[in-house]
Amino acid sequence: MDLSAYFLKEIIPAFGCTEPIALAFTSARAREVLGLFPEELWIRCSGNMIKNAKSVVIPNSGGKKGIEYSALLGMLVGKSEKNLEILESVTDEQIKQAVHLYEAGVCHVDFVPRVPNLYIEAEVRGQGHSAVVAVKNSHTHVVKIEKDGETIFSVPETEEEKNTFTADFEEIESFARQGNIDLLRPVIEKEIEYNMAIAREGISHKWGANIGKMILEGGSDFGRIKQAYAAAGSDARMSGCSLPVMINSGSGNQGITLSVPLILEADHMGTDHENLVRSLVFANLIGLYLKSGIGKLSAYCGAMSAASAGAAGIAFLHGENGDVIRGTLTNTLASLSGVVCDGAKPSCAMKIGMAVGTGEIAYRQAKSGNTFHAGDGIVKKDVDDTIHTVSVIAHDGMKETDNIILEEMLRK
Repeated sequence: MDLSAYFLKEIIPAFGCTEPIALAFTSARAREVLGLFPEELWIRCSGNMIKNAKSVVIPNSGGKKGIEYSALLGMLVGKSEKNLEILESVTDEQIKQAVHLYEAGVCHVDFVPRVPNLYIEAEVRGQGHSAVVAVKNSHTHVVKIEKDGETIFSVPETEEEKNTFTADFEEIESFARQGNIDLLRPVIEKEIEYNMAIAREGISHKWGANIGKMILEGGSDFGRIKQAYAAAGSDARMSGCSLPVMINSGSGNQGITLSVPLILEADHMGTDHENLVRSLVFANLIGLYLKSGIGKLSAYCGAMSAASAGAAGIAFLHGENGDVIRGTLTNTLASLSGVVCDGAKPSCAMKIGMAVGTGEIAYRQAKSGNTFHAGDGIVKKDVDDTIHTVSVIAHDGMKETDNIILEEMLRK
């Protein structure tokens, strides 16, 4: 497969947690199709969209949370061409308007069963006209547009299948070591700049539950520093920090988790920049590989797969052979798989800190020749088979877990 093209499509900047921003994007696009400011707005979405937009603070919103405010702010701002950076320039006046529209009951939210985990449909009405925009499987992937009941754009299911990830571990490792990555370099430079900036912000100021700061209070050894900075980036992001992040698999937390410890490791080693860039290419692609089977949204905590990819990236950074890198990935997946996702919120930072720490041990374990063996729980003989097993457990086995998590989150 064309790994460069897939990388460029997925490793992109986002301003704020991606689920609320995807809601804003979809409602903005629907307003644009309508061609006038709507009188009413309906948001119909999957349970995982509800789960991930419920508790996280929307950036530039004055501390607002939730699906209604996300969608209303997007409708007010418009500018869907800004994609996941759509709320970068929200004004105080637009926040006031959003509050007014929220209190007036303009926005209606419905749960849609039996749709993909990432699904949003925004319908707007005004002056006797209507427009519908649907997004599926990726946060800004529009699959249907209707105007006054007539379909004016749709993506066939066969076209959707062309976007699947088909590379394996060996292909990814070979590409990261020897492939032409010139097109990816500007993206990696942004990842280093953006993701470290929000990590430093989380360490330097009060955000969320201050998990990153508390990890540092327990000691200043280098392993703890990596945990702290990764967690601090999430502290800031989940609590409405206005700094952008380069995402992985549709998630800023995952982008932070796999990149920040690796960047810190490279600085600590004093390695050359080319090694860092290629290691980040490797870690990002492994992260995309893992999530391609799990799905962008599920009951499986994405920080766990991202930390696994990041730990393997650190082994790659150190110049380890394929067996050690595979072992690092296997050990981390075997240890972390099963941690559930209960939506985007401040406690994500605690999970990230834990996952990064486990990845550190998993690398040492692989380097010392103590990698888990095939038959140890979900571990298979080949790392690709282990990844497939994790995907089946997360995507198929945890479906009912996902439903129960949502029910409990919504129970008063």
